[in-house]
Amino acid sequence: MFSQLPPVIRALLIANVGIYLLQMLLGESALLDFALWPFGELTGTAPDGSTITVGFEIWQLLTYGFLHSGPTHLLMNMLALFMLGGPIERVLGGRHFLIYYLVCVVGAALAQLLTIEYFTGGFYPTVGASGGVFGVLFAFALFFPREKLILFPIPIPIPAWLFVTLYGAAELIFGVTGTVAGVAHFAHLGGMLAGFVLLQYWRGRLPFKPRNPLQL
Repeated sequence: MFSQLPPVIRALLIANVGIYLLQMLLGESALLDFALWPFGELTGTAPDGSTITVGFEIWQLLTYGFLHSGPTHLLMNMLALFMLGGPIERVLGGRHFLIYYLVCVVGAALAQLLTIEYFTGGFYPTVGASGGVFGVLFAFALFFPREKLILFPIPIPIPAWLFVTLYGAAELIFGVTGTVAGVAHFAHLGGMLAGFVLLQYWRGRLPFKPRNPLQL
């Protein structure tokens, strides 16, 4: 089944799992500079007892999307990418899908940076592929709106367009109210928004248009 996946999805799955294994091998502090940190700097003590200084760096807009906080975090993101990413890559093609995924990762990072201090405060890193995954989820609902998905904890399959609408509304509510702490809700929404804007651009529906709009 894995060998039947489109090439970009396979590469993303391998990269995320491989980097997580590297995290486990090297220890938590080894890759701290690749997580997404808020603007500013913080000097503190790493898990191994060494003194470190961390803060935002431009490469973190991408690299944070390949790090994960634990096996459950990794499994949930990769399962969603495995189940939903293939149809989107087949619609967009490998090159456009990779661009789309990475733009969603960056869009999620920017949303997180813009909202983290206002809504949550604190100085802590953000990791995970969820921004890209939520972009894929949005594209799935756009291209396959009548396909049925299950929104936990509701054990009833619902159309993909309704799934994404409810999920997005829940993320917005949780982000504004802070009722589900420890989750980058605005990053998830940023990934969706970035995906929407890029697809609109590719379709030629924005004031600035591509040379060759895609027929999507």
